[in-house]
Amino acid sequence: MRSSGETTAVFVHPAGLCESDEVGAGTRVWAFAHVLKGAVVGRDCNVCDGAYVEGGAVLGDRVTVKNQVMVFAGVTVADDVFLGPGVTFTNDLRPRAHLKKTGEELDRTTVGKGATLGARVVVVCGVSIGAHAFVGAGAVVTRDVPDHGFVVGNPARMIGWACVCGRRLPEDLVCECKRRYTVQDGELLAREV
Repeated sequence: MRSSGETTAVFVHPAGLCESDEVGAGTRVWAFAHVLKGAVVGRDCNVCDGAYVEGGAVLGDRVTVKNQVMVFAGVTVADDVFLGPGVTFTNDLRPRAHLKKTGEELDRTTVGKGATLGARVVVVCGVSIGAHAFVGAGAVVTRDVPDHGFVVGNPARMIGWACVCGRRLPEDLVCECKRRYTVQDGELLAREV
């Protein structure tokens, strides 16, 4: 495990397993979690009980990986992302037990900075989930989600917009936290106050 000369160590619970040497300082790997060799995990992440991070997966800084999350090769998660309990990523649209795909043969999935994926979300590979998007619990994501998109259901469908603070925005796009937004060309943009 690397700490690149940093003073904060990586914590691995005695019942956790961390085989990667690319784990940032301050990251915690809890009981029964498994971080495989070749996985890249940023600084100050929290990898909770029973989570699995496969070699070839990339987690940014300050990512929360709750219990039983499955992050497979080909998945890249940006900084400050919340992955709720039981989130599962896939990485092969046409899996067959007799075909062993690796590296570039696997489909790529990205999750943008500050996004939230609720409990038991399933992300079908090959999609991008935008920055500060919010995916409601139990959703099945089968297509791209824009920045700040608020999606729910199976298949996930957009029902509105999410603020940086995580709240669903009302119709006037003024959040309880006082941030103001506007929609232009299908994108949510911050408004000057």
